[in-house]
Amino acid sequence: MWKKVSASALALSIAVVGMTNIEQASAKKVDEVTRGEYVKTVIEAMDVELGSGKTVNFKDVPDSLKPYIEKAIELQLIEGKTDKRFAPEGKMTLEEAVVSLVHMLDDDKTYSEDTLKKYKDYHAIKKENRDEFAKAVEYGFLNSFEGKTLKPKNVISEYQLYQLLNAFLEEYKTTVDLRILGTSDIHTNLMNYDYYKDTESNSLGLVKTATLIKEARKENSNTLLFDNGDTIQGTPLGSYKQSVDVLEEGEEHPSITAMELLDYDASTLGNHEFNYGLDYLDEVYDDADFPFVNANVRDASTGDYMYTPYVIIEKEVVDEKGKESTVKVGVTGIVPPQILNWDKSHLLGQVTVDDSVHAVENVVSDMEKEGADVIVVLSHSGMGDMTHTEGEEDVTYLLSKVKGVDAIISGHAHQVFPGDVDASLTGVNVEEGTMNGVPVVMPGKYGSHLGVIDLTLEKKGKDWKVVNGTGEVRKIAADSSDVDQDVEEAVKEAHDGTINYVRQPVGQTTADIHSYFSQVLDDPSIQIVTDAQSLYVKEKIKGTEFENLPVLSAGAPFKAGTRSDPEYYTFVPSGELAIKNVADLYLYDNTLAILKVTGADVKEWLEMSAGQFNQIDSNSTDEQQLINTNFRSYNYDVIDGVTYEIDVTQPAKYDPDGNLIHPEASRIVNLQYNGEPIDLEQEFIVATNNYRANGTFPGVRNASYVEVYPDENRQAIIDYIIQNKTIDPTADGNWRFAELPLNSNVIFETSKKAVDFIPEGSTIQYIGEGSDGFGKYSLN
Repeated sequence: MWKKVSASALALSIAVVGMTNIEQASAKKVDEVTRGEYVKTVIEAMDVELGSGKTVNFKDVPDSLKPYIEKAIELQLIEGKTDKRFAPEGKMTLEEAVVSLVHMLDDDKTYSEDTLKKYKDYHAIKKENRDEFAKAVEYGFLNSFEGKTLKPKNVISEYQLYQLLNAFLEEYKTTVDLRILGTSDIHTNLMNYDYYKDTESNSLGLVKTATLIKEARKENSNTLLFDNGDTIQGTPLGSYKQSVDVLEEGEEHPSITAMELLDYDASTLGNHEFNYGLDYLDEVYDDADFPFVNANVRDASTGDYMYTPYVIIEKEVVDEKGKESTVKVGVTGIVPPQILNWDKSHLLGQVTVDDSVHAVENVVSDMEKEGADVIVVLSHSGMGDMTHTEGEEDVTYLLSKVKGVDAIISGHAHQVFPGDVDASLTGVNVEEGTMNGVPVVMPGKYGSHLGVIDLTLEKKGKDWKVVNGTGEVRKIAADSSDVDQDVEEAVKEAHDGTINYVRQPVGQTTADIHSYFSQVLDDPSIQIVTDAQSLYVKEKIKGTEFENLPVLSAGAPFKAGTRSDPEYYTFVPSGELAIKNVADLYLYDNTLAILKVTGADVKEWLEMSAGQFNQIDSNSTDEQQLINTNFRSYNYDVIDGVTYEIDVTQPAKYDPDGNLIHPEASRIVNLQYNGEPIDLEQEFIVATNNYRANGTFPGVRNASYVEVYPDENRQAIIDYIIQNKTIDPTADGNWRFAELPLNSNVIFETSKKAVDFIPEGSTIQYIGEGSDGFGKYSLN
């Protein structure tokens, strides 16, 4: 009975026999090998997965051998003698064995017959097989018989098979360590500079991430670098290049220049890439020397992909043996379908957006058909949950379950992974940086971290397979020791121009403006925004059908310790106001918009906003956290022009996604217009931004009319300040909390610096150290 021989046992068998050449082995009269024995031994040594054998139609093959024959034919290791007969009991010649094994090796080089001419009987080798035989000699597969002969027509012996297989497996199997580096959500933070504070900052900047990239490449030359989107918008530098120092035809955007300098291999599109419109997006990216991929945005008129859905990168790598080889890496990307709402004015009628999960499933199949050995997904999407809902925003966890995906670079949520994730997600290994066995990284925001994925690939013949993978994130240095001089020099002109731009004065403020208490008190940083929007809209609707409708104005705190950053607050000192201060008040490149809604819609809009607060238990004397950290601060809209109170002892009517969860709840009380209870049927014009106007907020989604203007909210604020010259940033106090329970212990967290700005006469008190670098305050 022919015994099973594992790959590891082959070398041992040779060592035990102790033979040095084929002639000695033949002298031992080792059993000759049949075709069936040959196939079974080789397939088992290759350690490949067997099928059922049902596709084998040879009449002379026993059922026990069919799975091996099936796999051998699939791998093109061997063929049948005829269409009907395999001849498993037929003898296997040395020529047949050599040709079949060498054929399996990933080597397209042609070998000369001259290699064989030193053997007397090389003419006995079929002419069509001489290249493979020459290759076998070059690889050291063969030793000669006496008198410099090969005896290709001899039946192969057990020992010869062991020797051939041992040499074959040395070439057939190899491993390589492939490193995938990822950045995400740079948001034009190219320099280590905070343009809002007009000072150096060592918590951000691609100029700092660059040193991590270069160091990671030194550790492993088999490295690819990708970006996960949101690169061209987010700081005054992005605005400066879009509207002040406008790109000329053929001029590179500084973000592209920096990425080219760092040799990015590919990037995908983030949602903020669409903020400036499709023409600007094309103008920025048509100068890049690396590809941009996206698999879920389509041309609305043709249904074709709007962008390249994926690329196959043929990466030259060095394996464990020091030999060069090629790995085909497929790369695709997705963006949240919500861009159709967020940038409706730019995208309506121009594009459609497919569900992210389905889009990836479709292109993974295509990439596999094109021979991709490794598949990387650039997921501009948060982690999400375990349930797939068509068109949802955050899907990275779900993408880790898509068959064929080997690595994911995530983003959009500005968080860090490996790190804390929702406890409800199963199959997450934070130590290994994997989800469902797939390495995943989310490298923070603004260049704060570099994502590093290390994959171990094993090659069997011509095919690579990922056998292991881990993910980690590396944080930039807390000082300026890691600033990359090459990137700094490349973006210097745009950086200097931006600084000069943001330092331009526009007016004066009589008091400090800050957002430290913007989530718990009517706030001056929001008041300036809503006042400026009101002034703009009242001018716009003059002479229209809306001229006599009352104008309300909605604004939200953009910088309120967002995403666990205790430094992320607006602070503008009293005195001169410059453009940088306006940019600090209004971060986003939104444009103004109006909605026509009813009084009932206004109430629902505010009910949604009031979901920012946790419900306070009137009967508890324990500490109760007021702020719901799962609720994004930019969704906490204050609506000026009406007065109201918020009763946080009531449950929230809507969850953070706008889903109705407590239909009978009513947190908004004493809602009044002009000192009288609001008429729920009265119509109002509400000034807001394009992001909110095109969204699905309760109240907002009931609007009977929507118009988006081309002018930026930020410019409206600049015009407002210029017109008034000196502004008083005092909030008008149009909202407050309903009376809290007498014995309640309500707390919230904000910057430690806020202790110096507690409003006189307020009930806010500083308690001490909070979590993650925040300060803890009480509210009575």
